[in-house]
Amino acid sequence: MIKKSIICCCLLAVISCKTGSSNVFGKKKPTSTASSGIIRTTKSPVLPKTPAQAEPKNSPKTETLEATTKVQVTSVLVQEYIQKYKEIAKADMVKYGIPASITLGQGILESGAGTGPLSVQANNHFGIKCHKEWTGESIKYDDDAEAECFRKYNNPEESYRDHSLFLTSRPRYAALFQLPINDYKSWAKGLKEAGYATDPNYPTKLYLLIERYNLQEFDNEVLGIDSTNQQTTKVVEETLPKVVEKPIEIRVSAKTEPILNSIKHVVVKGDTLYSISKKYAISIEEIKKKNSLLENSISIGQELIIQ
Repeated sequence: MIKKSIICCCLLAVISCKTGSSNVFGKKKPTSTASSGIIRTTKSPVLPKTPAQAEPKNSPKTETLEATTKVQVTSVLVQEYIQKYKEIAKADMVKYGIPASITLGQGILESGAGTGPLSVQANNHFGIKCHKEWTGESIKYDDDAEAECFRKYNNPEESYRDHSLFLTSRPRYAALFQLPINDYKSWAKGLKEAGYATDPNYPTKLYLLIERYNLQEFDNEVLGIDSTNQQTTKVVEETLPKVVEKPIEIRVSAKTEPILNSIKHVVVKGDTLYSISKKYAISIEEIKKKNSLLENSISIGQELIIQ
């Protein structure tokens, strides 16, 4: 019995040890990521595109621009602008009677020497608004009022031509063409009085710009005035006697039709077609037609038929 009891106790002890070992070693302990040396990384979230990053849509015929009041330009840019458009301004002076200095000065001032929003996006170099008669493309721009309508051109040359037509075709600018064509200060003042600009300092800004870049030289070139000796020429012209010839008396026979007495003018230093036309109250075109002139240039000693 004692042996059986001892054997039973031993068996119970063995069974008890196996059960405890299963509880301790049977399950695997969880490992910590901190102790494993692995750094977890996550992808940055993909954010939606902002309106500025989105694909641009087709531009409409009329666009809205953010208003700007000043454009900073360098003198180099201004000089480049002058060289680019001076010939157009001179040609328009001959064709439309607008001083080249005024055309160029306004172009520089209104377009910021070609860098302003209206000139860049609409080729509008003179700030001309749509007005009721305009049927072309347009652009919206904040000026005296919000989102005003301004004309849009295919190229700057169209803008220059429209500027000349704008001034010559509107009655309120008619008084300008009674002013001396080389008096840019009076033209600048006249533009303000006619309502071209609302800025009270517009005339001063315009003619100071003309003087700063010597734009009046282009007026002199068209008029045939030697600007390097302009003052001397003026004094000499005042001291010279008038050279209008007396009417020529022509005797005719009874069989010959009478010829009207003619008036001729001999060109002296300082004369231009413009000054001669003013002296005899005759248009430049009429003088050119009577004398078969193809250009505006004349030479000292040349005889011109006036009548």
